[in-house]
Amino acid sequence: MRILRYGFLAAVAVLAAVLPGAPARAQGAAPVAGPPLGVTGTIRFYGDFPSHYVESRNVEVWLPPGYARDTAARYPVLYVQDGQNVFDPATSYTHVDWGVDETMTSLIAAGTIRPAIVVGIWNTPARFREYMPQKALGPDSVFASGVPGIPEIHGPALSDAYLRFMVQELKPFVDSAYRTLPGPANTFVMGSSMGGLISAYAVMEYPGVFGGAACLSTHWPAAGGAFVDYLRHALPDPSSHRFYFDHGTATLDSLYAPYQRRVDAAMQAAGYALGRTWVTRVFPGADHSERSWRTRLDVPLVFLLGKP
Repeated sequence: MRILRYGFLAAVAVLAAVLPGAPARAQGAAPVAGPPLGVTGTIRFYGDFPSHYVESRNVEVWLPPGYARDTAARYPVLYVQDGQNVFDPATSYTHVDWGVDETMTSLIAAGTIRPAIVVGIWNTPARFREYMPQKALGPDSVFASGVPGIPEIHGPALSDAYLRFMVQELKPFVDSAYRTLPGPANTFVMGSSMGGLISAYAVMEYPGVFGGAACLSTHWPAAGGAFVDYLRHALPDPSSHRFYFDHGTATLDSLYAPYQRRVDAAMQAAGYALGRTWVTRVFPGADHSERSWRTRLDVPLVFLLGKP
């Protein structure tokens, strides 16, 4: 394992409490499913990555096995929201990370997916405002979170600025610093909960940049499900874009099925082909937590990066 740190290491950004994950594992609890907890492979850390559009934040770049050895190879790139939860249990909100590094390594070794670079974008205390799709909202700057007990979020949505950061600042840096395949057919975005919303929004707002999104436990109830109505008119060309959706049936995920059915109807009406350019999966009993996303991460990774 190598973790290369670039720039000045900032204090760990505060994870927003708007949509908390499951509690950290208690002593004596059942073992974590999926690959062993830890960090696998080469990760380069950029502390306080600057932006003209949003607050600076930490960014991590995971390089696939063989990246340093094969200097002629170029790679697809997957951008993942809530980056502190993606690779390292020590920085994850629940001390259980997604295991992206371990799962990618295993799938690449098995020849199931193409080797790819993964960029983990850490969130900030403005997480909900940065991840709530802005064009789905009305002019009111106070909107419902869709989370029981948290009825309002104060302040304007910042998601359009956040996407400008991703598209105009972060992606150009990644493409210049690493051997990427920069076109939309090889550029993807993934996230869970509110991260699922902003990932889908990224493809809809920048279809010439992102070719697909994986949206796990997407928090459709935010702002009364406003994004569900928005996407009906914003879905990009189904011949060149792909979407993966899923949800469980426990805790916060138990709210999602009615919204997902509406999304599925919109996908079908827009011409997306179920099982090919669009997938919706339900995982009975799965809750709203990093632990759950970790156990099924291989499914969206194969959808986005699977070999033809």
